[in-house]
Amino acid sequence: MGDKAQDFTLPDIDMNPRELKDFLGQKIVLAFSVDAFTSRCTKEICEFRDFISRLVDLNVQIIGISANDPFTNTDFAEKNRVVFPVLWDYRRQVSKTYGLESENFAVNEGYSVPKRSIFILDSKGLVQYVWSSGNPAVEPNYQEIQMKIKEII
Repeated sequence: MGDKAQDFTLPDIDMNPRELKDFLGQKIVLAFSVDAFTSRCTKEICEFRDFISRLVDLNVQIIGISANDPFTNTDFAEKNRVVFPVLWDYRRQVSKTYGLESENFAVNEGYSVPKRSIFILDSKGLVQYVWSSGNPAVEPNYQEIQMKIKEII
């Protein structure tokens, strides 16, 4: 905790490069998801979508990060009315940098996905909270995440 989050550049669903540093100046929630359209990932992304309306006065930016291709991410974002950026970690570089790579996923040799993980950064990009699970069926505690966001100055 308290370490500077590693900067990165990833394309959004429109293939525009987005850098973490562009979001500094506000609280940031990095939400790494395992695979679009699975029931748990859909629930998670919708929980964060709904956070936006409850946390509007807290100056927070949610950023979804997925290894899915941009076409899947676009379809997923549109179908679930996602109002925050969903970025494409196609080479799993950000997942690796953040120590989240889950290798040989679902017994597929060589196929990796990010672990379901949440990072909350303060406005300077310092990590204030981390939650991660190697089990894709486990979801984060959404109430705890909301409390942590509110606690960060």
